[in-house]
Amino acid sequence: MRPMLTTLVIYLACGAVAGVLAGLLGVGGGIVLVPMMVAIFPTVGVPAEYVQQMALGTSLASIMITSISSARAHNKRGAVHWDIFRNITPGILLGTFAGGLIATHMPTLALKVIFICFLVVVAAQMLSGYRPPATRSMPGFAGTSGVGLGIGLLSSFVGIGGGTISVPFMTTCNVPLHHAVGTSAAIGFPIAVAGTLGYIVGGWGRPDLPSMALGFVNLWALLGIASASFLTAPLGVKLSHALPADKLKRGFACFLIIVAARMAWGLL
Repeated sequence: MRPMLTTLVIYLACGAVAGVLAGLLGVGGGIVLVPMMVAIFPTVGVPAEYVQQMALGTSLASIMITSISSARAHNKRGAVHWDIFRNITPGILLGTFAGGLIATHMPTLALKVIFICFLVVVAAQMLSGYRPPATRSMPGFAGTSGVGLGIGLLSSFVGIGGGTISVPFMTTCNVPLHHAVGTSAAIGFPIAVAGTLGYIVGGWGRPDLPSMALGFVNLWALLGIASASFLTAPLGVKLSHALPADKLKRGFACFLIIVAARMAWGLL
């Protein structure tokens, strides 16, 4: 097992990367946090049968901090649609909490396969540059909340803040891309809160969890990741308004394919 200080430095580095990506690409830091923690947790005493659940729960918990920092930065630029946030949040809360509870009772293998498939789909979308055409306006409260239910369920299974799903949904509904990214950052907070509660309740009382675990949330990892991501998320937002996001996303997509291939090879 690694020394605690070394592990904390690793968590800080993970959080710094996740924070920048959350603000820069609107994809949610969970996409990189989950594979990182899946690699780290077996070296710090997390039982193999709980590694994926612990990674997902801790990722969602860290997004609570990242989303606040990122949403504040986007809101200063007028890029958060709070009406959409209010309408989508009830479905988000229900879907993510239920999904977190379900995930804690799923086999680790199944969760890993879902995550690998999700990485491949996200990478393919980024490489193709496909953006759904803006063909409609935002639905009313019931419709938006229903979409939130689906976003919450999937987000809880893959440990993300929902940006890879909510951003395309909003751009389809004629929300400008930068505003969709900003609103998605705000939506990440209720996703993270409900998902974290689901993983805490679902993991409560499980045997052999590390001493610094609250259900399936690793508090030591959360401390390091949240501290760094809170500081770096505004930097990602600033870069998103200054850099060619499409080129960055294509490079990131290649990275996701490598990560997915490595995880798939580990399963085999």
